[in-house]
Formats: sequence, C-alpha cells, structure tokens
Amino acid sequence: MNAPTTPHSVTEADLPIADLFRQTRARTDHLIAPLSAEDMMLQSMTDASPAKWHIAHTTWFFEQFILREYVPRYTSPDDRFSTLFNSYYVQAGPRHARDKRGLISHPPLADVQSYRAVIEDAILTLLDRTDDPAVADLVELGCHHEMQHQELLVTDLLHALSHNILLPAYNRDSPLPDAPAMADGFTRHSGGVVEIGHDGNGFAYDCEGPRHKIYLNDYALSDRLVTNGDWIEFMQDGGYTNPVLWLMDGFARATREAWDAPLYWWQQDDQWWTFTLRGARPVDLNAPVTHVSYYEADAFARWAGARLPTEGEWEHAAAGTPIDGNFLESGALEPRGARSLWGDVWQWTVSGFLPYPGFRPPEGAIGEYNGKFMVNQHVLRGGSCATPKQQMRASYRTFFYPHQRWQMLGLRLAKDI
Repeated sequence: MNAPTTPHSVTEADLPIADLFRQTRARTDHLIAPLSAEDMMLQSMTDASPAKWHIAHTTWFFEQFILREYVPRYTSPDDRFSTLFNSYYVQAGPRHARDKRGLISHPPLADVQSYRAVIEDAILTLLDRTDDPAVADLVELGCHHEMQHQELLVTDLLHALSHNILLPAYNRDSPLPDAPAMADGFTRHSGGVVEIGHDGNGFAYDCEGPRHKIYLNDYALSDRLVTNGDWIEFMQDGGYTNPVLWLMDGFARATREAWDAPLYWWQQDDQWWTFTLRGARPVDLNAPVTHVSYYEADAFARWAGARLPTEGEWEHAAAGTPIDGNFLESGALEPRGARSLWGDVWQWTVSGFLPYPGFRPPEGAIGEYNGKFMVNQHVLRGGSCATPKQQMRASYRTFFYPHQRWQMLGLRLAKDI
C-alpha cells in the first residue's frame, strides 16, 4: 500500500457546488486507491467501519436525501443498498447491524464502485438541470458528510491494520522528519461576554448554532499541544496508576482495560514504539501525543497543574486566526507539531456535546445527523492530520465518548488567570 500526497484543495467558497462535489469524491477515491479488496473489508470493532462501507454509505447519503427526494420517478440502481448502507437514520428505514458491516462481502466491491459511479453521474445531472437552492444545500451537506467519513476511513483502517502482526503500512512514502522541539509557554486571553457559534456565513452543521453569548473568565492556553515526550514523563511519574489524578469512571476504565500508554504504543528494547499509517516507528518525542481518551487527557492536565479548556475558550482564542496547520491535505497522516491552534490532533475540551440555546434540528431524517447524539460525549476542537482542511472553521464541533481513543485525539492545556 502506498498513498501519495493528497491533491491540493482550493477554498470551498471558491468552488461551484458541482466542483466541490467532484473534488470531494475524488479525494475519497484517492484515499482508497492503495487498498486491496481485502483491505476494504476490514472491521476491527463496532466503532469502526470498513472502507468499503464508508464509500457505499456516503454514496447512499446522496441517493437517499437528494435523488429520492428531487428526481421525479427516481429508480435506485439497487434497492437493497438502502438497508445495507444506512447508518443510524431511523426515519430512513431499516439498517444492517453496525457491528457486522465487515461481513458484507456481497455485493462485491466492484458493484459498490459501480453504484458510486451511477450516483455521482445522477447528482451531477441533477445539478446541471436545477437551480433549486435546497438541492445545492443538500449536496454541500453531503460533501461535508463525506469529508467526515474520509477521516473515519483512514483512522478506522489504522485500527484494523494495528491488529495484523505484520504491522502493514498504508503509506510507504519516505519517512517523516522528526517534529521540531517547541518551547513551553501560555498565551493570555481576556474574558468577558463573548459570542460563539456559527455566524451564518457559509456552511456549518446545525449543532454549530445558533450563535450566542457566553461569559468567560480570563484564561490562558498553551502555545503548543502536549507532546509524546510530555506524556512519557507523565507515565514515568506513575500517571496511569495514581487514582488521585483520575475521574472515577476514567480510572475504572483504565484499570479494566489495562491502559498504561496511548493506544498503539508498546515498549521494545527500552524504547517506546507506535503503530501509524506509515507502519511501526519509534515514538517521536517532540510530536503531539495522539490516541488518548478524554479520561487520560483530563488526568494528564491535572498532573501538569493545569486543566483542559472549555470549547468556548478554544473558539474565542481561535476566532480570526488563520486556519493553518497539519491537515489531511499535507499527506503526513501523523501529528507534526506547530505553533498553531489548528490541525495535528483534535483537542479535548471539558465541554459536553450539548445543544446551544435555541438549537432546533431540521425536520425529517436529516435532523438525526447531530441532535440525537447530544448526550454523554465531549466536544473536541481544531481538526487533525486526518481532517480535510475544508471542514474547518472556528465554530466546528466534533464529539466523541470519553473512553474512545482510536481517532487522532490529543490535548492542549489551559489555565485560569
């Protein structure tokens, strides 16, 4: 397997909707190009899905919410796909079991790719024949939905490949240089009454609004992400075995699952190694730590005499800053470290994924996209080395359960002033 650098993407605002659609679909094709049919079938846990399912599901999304609604007398290439590749949209009909997606050997990959091509042609034909803004809005949503699945595709694949004792690499490009060392430091931010949430200009998910006022005390954010070297100091100081540092649920989970290092780490000949999309490699001490849960991040912050930021603090600090960082387009597929609030790893916040004041999900099945997940999860900000840069804006909220580790999840420290 060998994944070349992801093609350059222009700003979404510069693109007609048909070109955004073509570009998004081409990026997915680029990501799966190195994979064999066997690779495309891998599912290593319930939280992850096979690459084959990802490319089928994102295609189903365009068919289900656009073609079936806006093309008169529409006929699907295969009505069975509506059950096989629905994810969690209850109002859209029955769904195949999530934990058994890796068992969908039929239809074969060639049929899924043919389905993908037919739906692409139908969407482009529809865009050529209609000026209905509702269609354009849904195609834009479908593109951003597919961008989310591009990130999931590569991180799900990483988890699956990590279970192979041969430790196969997805990307065999030349090794990355070591990340640069960065000095510690915190930047102060003035609080007060501030506004967060999407301002209505350009695309955003429903959960990013309405824009609203919050109050912040003065605070400081670290100038850099927590690094692997920092994390090893935490480990050597008994961070994983000291219950005083941990939330009760977190320590119970860490004990039950025998956590003693970030996911994918192991010690060999007195050196820490990690498994990445480039295969096995020694842990780069200066690179941002990744694949740590909220529980681990919270324990580390307490050990460091700091805390995790709120999502309001992060957004207030990031608003107006250039979205410049290590994203999927770089082709690195690993955190590298930079003096930027953006990229490398998603940054845990203490904020629960909850509705903003006045939030109302859209009517119908499309309203199930975010709203029904607003419980028991934490918000992360900033994007990662597996996130398409086109996804990013200061108001963007992703969310995961506090025990999850397989995504590119890291942390930035905060302090009270």
